[in-house]
Amino acid sequence: MSDDDARLDDVAADLLSSPPTRFTAARAERAAAAAAPLARRIAGLRKPTVAAWAVNLLVRDGRLGEAVELSRALREAQEDLDAAELSRLGRQRRQLVSALAHRAAELAADAGTVLSASMAEAVQKTINAAVVDEGAAAAILTGRLIAAVDLADLDAETLRRAVAGSLPETLPASISPGRDDLAARRARKAAERALREADRARADAERELASSDKRLATARERADRAGERVAGLQAELARAERDLADADEVVQTRERERTAAADTLRAAERARERAAVARDEGER
Repeated sequence: MSDDDARLDDVAADLLSSPPTRFTAARAERAAAAAAPLARRIAGLRKPTVAAWAVNLLVRDGRLGEAVELSRALREAQEDLDAAELSRLGRQRRQLVSALAHRAAELAADAGTVLSASMAEAVQKTINAAVVDEGAAAAILTGRLIAAVDLADLDAETLRRAVAGSLPETLPASISPGRDDLAARRARKAAERALREADRARADAERELASSDKRLATARERADRAGERVAGLQAELARAERDLADADEVVQTRERERTAAADTLRAAERARERAAVARDEGER
């Protein structure tokens, strides 16, 4: 890049962040103060749309870099096919784009211009383009937009026409991370995934332990009831055995009584027979 190119970029960044109502006069002043070759290029700078100017204010405010960092995280999540991370980052992206668009509207209002609904929509689309497309982000972060950027119509030529001065191919060094940062983020994400998996495994183990405790309690309750039944049956058996022993004693007593009675009967029968014999002999 030549010195004139660099100076033109600096002048364009200043002019394109000035209120649109003062752009023409400010451009004339800067052209008049510059040398001939650069003066003609400054005089040829186009006036920005109000939406592009509001985005330039946001770039100068330093907040748009957050959206670009988020875009890189989104691309990494897409590369890793991390559905949970993609869902989380998608919500974060929408929230951040909305917050930055609101901030751009505030900056514009502070500078004396209230954004209409269509202007605010163009600002939001431009911020979203910076989040989704790294090439668009590099162009938008120059702070030299002269037209809003829409992803639906984005191509190299459209992007070229939307920026005054040179068109960078990469993000500024202050925003673009090195390989160490990228490796650290991926390592952190891998650790977070491992932690989530460990948490799920722990939750599964806790549920299984609770289920096992419930089954154990049920088994113990059944064992206790069976033990109570066994104890009852054992007590009943002991009573029955005692009753049997008592009954056996009674039987033995009755058997002895019968034996004695039978002996008495036999003795009586023998005595009778002797008496009968004596009688018969007496009659003879």
